[in-house]
Amino acid sequence: MFTGIIEEIGRINGIKKSSSSMELSISANNVLRDAHIGDSISVNGVCLTVTRFTDKQFQVDVMPETFEATTLRKLTIGSKVNLERAMSANGRFGGHFVNGHVDCVGLIKDMKQVENAIYVDISFPKELQHLFIMKGSVAIDGISLTVFRITEDSLTVSLIPQTRGDTILGEKKIGDIVNLECDVMAKYFHRFYEVSKESSSTSGGISYDFLTKNGFGNV
Repeated sequence: MFTGIIEEIGRINGIKKSSSSMELSISANNVLRDAHIGDSISVNGVCLTVTRFTDKQFQVDVMPETFEATTLRKLTIGSKVNLERAMSANGRFGGHFVNGHVDCVGLIKDMKQVENAIYVDISFPKELQHLFIMKGSVAIDGISLTVFRITEDSLTVSLIPQTRGDTILGEKKIGDIVNLECDVMAKYFHRFYEVSKESSSTSGGISYDFLTKNGFGNV
């Protein structure tokens, strides 16, 4: 589990790639301070396992499912990446619950300066629209951000100067792709609703109409 608060920007200094998998070597500092084999580190929002490390770099394996479903396959030597260690039980929780399980790849459609912020429009598959909500959370390349505008196939987030300086998102351009992870609470709620709807059709249990009549219609 991660928080979406990026700890540092690492750099790819080694890639061993096959047709649908690869091994990455990533230079870093902060995330290696208490590293162990088997630790989880989020790389551009993807939860990966440390297989080897020194005081200056670590290695991770990218399996076929992750290779095909994320932007990691586009990395090259010298690419910068967002890094975050798995959250500790006694640490401050500054973002939102991020699993490191990417739901889709989004495309940056527009970026524009508005006062001290950069508004970023990102498209996503229409079938995931129900998992994005106004003022809800989204992880973009592992960064916890708030959705402030949404259409049936795109969302808009606002980048403050701090986020632009501390992450790779500030260096992205129109046409670049990013990893998107929907809010895990939205996913669980939607799954609960779907199961309840299926159950109610056969057993008369909890339904959307039942929730609405009992004051839960606006939740």
